[in-house]
Amino acid sequence: MSTRPEDATSAPVSLADLEARAAARRERPAYGHDALIACDRLVRVFSADGVEVQALQGLDLLVSEGELMALVGASGSGKSTLMNILAGLDVPTAGAATVAGRDLLTMDARARLTYRREVVGFVWQQTARNLLPYLTVLQNVTLPMQLRGGRRRAARTKTAEQLLAMLSLDHCRDRRPHQLSGGEQQRTAIAVALANTPSVLLADEPTGELDSHTAEQVFAAFRTANEELGTTIVIVTHDQAVADEVRRTVAIRDGRTSSEVLRRTERDAATGREALVAREYAMLDRAGRLQLPADYTSSLGMAHRVLLELESDHIGVWPDPTADGNADHGAGDGPKPGGRTPDDGPKPGDGTPGDGPKPGGGATT
Repeated sequence: MSTRPEDATSAPVSLADLEARAAARRERPAYGHDALIACDRLVRVFSADGVEVQALQGLDLLVSEGELMALVGASGSGKSTLMNILAGLDVPTAGAATVAGRDLLTMDARARLTYRREVVGFVWQQTARNLLPYLTVLQNVTLPMQLRGGRRRAARTKTAEQLLAMLSLDHCRDRRPHQLSGGEQQRTAIAVALANTPSVLLADEPTGELDSHTAEQVFAAFRTANEELGTTIVIVTHDQAVADEVRRTVAIRDGRTSSEVLRRTERDAATGREALVAREYAMLDRAGRLQLPADYTSSLGMAHRVLLELESDHIGVWPDPTADGNADHGAGDGPKPGGRTPDDGPKPGDGTPGDGPKPGGGATT
């Protein structure tokens, strides 16, 4: 049984205690203080003909400097809206978003233009949007540096040539876009996006119009930029092959981050062999909301509300015992569906993320 502050057995809370708690909260580091990209309860509402649509509904996301990560989600999930906000092409309705220390909600038009020139690079899915058709590859890559200003022509040309060499495009420097293959066009677009050494490179479905072999070459270019230049790269993709190649994949559903797949290399103690291990985690946002996988909830008949049990090392999530078909299981009346009680000892898989649903008819987190 929980003890409320007004219970006679509770120690009264003094004004000094409240002030100490408030001071402790103020002294905590701000959310995302050490992240290159920090989105805190981000909201974006679109209005059309008197109807409001929430594309982002309190989305949280942190991206560390030097990461190469992927964003995935169904059409309409909000991932493209998020990318447009991070690129400085759109403004969030509420919440907070910072990239490399720039506040995306408070920038004026001039600051936003500087941000797009200096802080972020962007690669579109449609190759025609990335390159000017009447310029050569070398001229396309030097153009962003020319628009930014502050560098001599010889320095701009040298930087462009270095980028083309890094991405294996030396042979294309004097060609125009229509003389390039789809893969060469996208790799040139990456070079253009990297021209002003941005802190973040954003790519929206960069392999969506390419065959699998060419897509591999384009992704290899992103990996090269990440490893050799240290550029933080965020890729929106439907291509599972691309998503499987990064160490971290974040899924967006209904305008919020819903799950995250982390991949790491593990060595087998017995054989010494290395293997890539992927584990999926549900995301707990700043408001304490958790999106449970639909196949988990449907298989257990969970809808509308669930019963929670706090145990020593995890939280049990159980179907509503008062719902149809479960009416004979009263909340807190003893064993949960499946006959297990909180005192039965450790469950199989306890404490191991990614083990899936636990025996006993409930999901645990």
